[in-house]
Amino acid sequence: MPTQTAAKRDAYLKQLLTNGAGQFAAGLELTELRTAAQALVREQTFPSTRDEEWRFTDLSSLLETDFQVPKAMTPAVSALDLAQLSLAEDLAKSRLVFVNGAFVAGLSSVAGLPTSVTLTNLSSLYTESHSIESQWQAQVMSKLAQVPGNHEVFTALNTASFWDTAVVWVPHNVKVNQPIHLVHITLPGSMPTLAYPRCLVVAESNSSVILVEEFRSLGEGSGFTNSVTEIWLGDGARVNHTRLQQEQLQAVHIGKTAISQARDSRYTCNAIALGSRLCRHNLDIFQAGPQTETYLYGLSAIAHQQHSDLHSAINLNHPYGAADQLHKCIVDNKAHAVFNGKVFVPRAAQLTNASQLNRNLLLSNKARVDTKPQLEIIADNVKCAHGATVSQLQADEIFYLQSRGISAAEAQRLLLYGFAMEIVEKIPVTPIRDGLTAQVSAWAS
Repeated sequence: MPTQTAAKRDAYLKQLLTNGAGQFAAGLELTELRTAAQALVREQTFPSTRDEEWRFTDLSSLLETDFQVPKAMTPAVSALDLAQLSLAEDLAKSRLVFVNGAFVAGLSSVAGLPTSVTLTNLSSLYTESHSIESQWQAQVMSKLAQVPGNHEVFTALNTASFWDTAVVWVPHNVKVNQPIHLVHITLPGSMPTLAYPRCLVVAESNSSVILVEEFRSLGEGSGFTNSVTEIWLGDGARVNHTRLQQEQLQAVHIGKTAISQARDSRYTCNAIALGSRLCRHNLDIFQAGPQTETYLYGLSAIAHQQHSDLHSAINLNHPYGAADQLHKCIVDNKAHAVFNGKVFVPRAAQLTNASQLNRNLLLSNKARVDTKPQLEIIADNVKCAHGATVSQLQADEIFYLQSRGISAAEAQRLLLYGFAMEIVEKIPVTPIRDGLTAQVSAWAS
């Protein structure tokens, strides 16, 4: 019966909320913030395919799994374990490592950064200041969970339940030349693991930073990662953000990236999704000032029975805004890719220039993609375009390469490589780009 199904979903959402209650690092009760988030969760239901935003992503399989927040939040992870992930050593100097949402100081380093830059975890700020009224805490709390869109159910669930938070704070006029690396590891235990990674990035006026956010898994077993990343750009700030998700194939990953851009700021996101059984990334951009620039580049490469879903929303709320989005999907076997990109151009956003394109490549007759690029324009003096393509490798392209002495298998590999590398080459961090290039080459062969 539909009512029984709805009751089961409500009970499951309540169970997730209960499992995360009270699991906080020292000093991070944050009562008012968490109480408000808990109320938001209780007002909502667990998403189903009857909801417009979720109609192509079925979460019903989660209802059969009892995910639990680990009771011991001091994970037994060593440098040797970390080496199994083949993380880029060039990024080790400025790296924070979190396992199941808990900070691991022994595997983290903040060397090589300007002394004015803050790279730490939120509970350390509380411990070091010894006062809830400290200046740092007031600054952080003025930004934490304040980007619009916090009402979404999984975002609110993270706010109600996160153990700790990565904090990156770049002050006025500071240019950070060395990339900052945030590593979120899911370590499945005897029970299916539930983790709530959280990240807060603030780039004050005229600052710049390159951020690499990586989601990985150690070991086998079921895990559910529910992540939230908030990024604030001040006037004239520059943030280049690479988000790499390659958790193991039993994992479920639901992530939220929320961006607030002030006047003249520029935000670039390179979102790569290769792993997990089911992945959903909600990417929300809020242009909070004129002359802002937003560049969104994404690649999903999935096979077997993987499911990868990108939902993006670009809110162009001021004049002279610019946005460019290109998202590509490679889908093989029985995998399923979803793209739903929205661009909102209200009357105030005159002289906006926005473009959006989703390109999909199906490698199997059973592969599937659902794509919906969407423009909502009220302003009358804008330049906007959107589109989507769904295709397969063309026989004439393969034949052309074969006529030049290239085998059919190598021809297919070259075409896939060229399709993916248009996105990978935009990543500004050489070791990450080189690692992905190798993965794409292996994936395509």
